[in-house]
Amino acid sequence: MPRYKLVIEYDGAPYRGWQRQTAQPSVQGAIEAAVTKFSGEQAGLTCAGRTDTGVHATHQVAHLDLAKEWRTDVVRDAINAHLHPQPVAIVSAERVGDDFNARHSAIRRHYRYRILNRRSPAALTRGQVWQVPWALDVARMQAASRPLLGHHDFTAFRAAECQARSPMRTLEQLDVALMRFGVHDEIVVATSARSFLHHQVRGLVGTLVLAGSGKATTEDVADILASRDRSRCGPLAPACGLTFVGVDY
Repeated sequence: MPRYKLVIEYDGAPYRGWQRQTAQPSVQGAIEAAVTKFSGEQAGLTCAGRTDTGVHATHQVAHLDLAKEWRTDVVRDAINAHLHPQPVAIVSAERVGDDFNARHSAIRRHYRYRILNRRSPAALTRGQVWQVPWALDVARMQAASRPLLGHHDFTAFRAAECQARSPMRTLEQLDVALMRFGVHDEIVVATSARSFLHHQVRGLVGTLVLAGSGKATTEDVADILASRDRSRCGPLAPACGLTFVGVDY
């Protein structure tokens, strides 16, 4: 059966996450329904990383197998036609070999978290950022990120319902940058790893905001990590600010 690799963009706000739900809208469900409408097939999608309710993507990757050989532009355009007007788009479709697996072939995943650091609420980026109205010290956030890099037990930053077999993960990147646009201060947290635990990125960002608020030191963050105690993690950052931005194969 021909296998197709899809690069997908979506606004996660209307969906109960990526994974297909019985009675709730999901990104996977929306795309699979569109595939059925264009091809007549009940094809299942496998994605690189399942996103939670409200989390967005600019470069999610998934694969599906179809019985019939289609031109890749037809696959892309036909799925998009049947997705309209939902906020989901197939950016590209590519024919790949049977050995390609969107999940298991991935060697690195990338996320970006956006914080709007100003008193006034978001108008143009509402639903895409976490608005923090008090001043954050980016240098403190950068310093607090350093103990989190590398191979660690991230139990303190995983959700209680996380189904991963092991809490051990290797965080390859955790960068905090200030983007200035006049009176628009946006703090961007970029992070990369082979894989992440459930809620790990949002827990990390919430803890970095504690540090930026002057409520935790770099040493405190290192102690939280070492404690393996979820109750000591900072507040879970809202899903709306998180975007899945890429996969390496």
